[in-house]
Amino acid sequence: MLTKHLWIVFAACVIGACGDDQKSVAAPSRTAPHDAHFTAGQGSTPTFLGQATFEGFQKVKGRADDWDVELKAKDGLEVVVRSFAYAPGSFTGWHQHPGPVLIEVIEGTVTFFEADAPCTPIVVSAGHGYVDDGKGHIGRNLSGAPAKDITIYLATPGTQVTQLRIDMPQEPPGAAACP
Repeated sequence: MLTKHLWIVFAACVIGACGDDQKSVAAPSRTAPHDAHFTAGQGSTPTFLGQATFEGFQKVKGRADDWDVELKAKDGLEVVVRSFAYAPGSFTGWHQHPGPVLIEVIEGTVTFFEADAPCTPIVVSAGHGYVDDGKGHIGRNLSGAPAKDITIYLATPGTQVTQLRIDMPQEPPGAAACP
């Protein structure tokens, strides 16, 4: 059963991730991650907050005025909530997830780079969200100040925390050509 705290965190992340659908995008710079050493993370620390299995979950909808959201899952849903602390200069390493991930930055700024556009930074500041589709990304703290996020993983029922991150063996194609 999902605890009251976990529901609050889940709702806060959904609101943060869905409330602003525009990405703040800065111009590419020489700080774009394209070295092989960026395939392993450094300086980002996870904290486990909770996990719940929603068996028999099929679909839930929400509507308000002109806003509409729908979450569907065949055969249930595993929800894991973690928080990550990012030291200045830290990075997660290039990785993937088995399902979509909602990330709300709650302190500082985290810059994400996606595997299919590794030279395009997506700058997310406190109070804003980033939705990862699971195809591959890296998170970096380029701000020089500490940062923190809350991360909600959506996966198949029974997925364990150790299965949520799939390290990429090398940087994505095209990353080496970034300025």
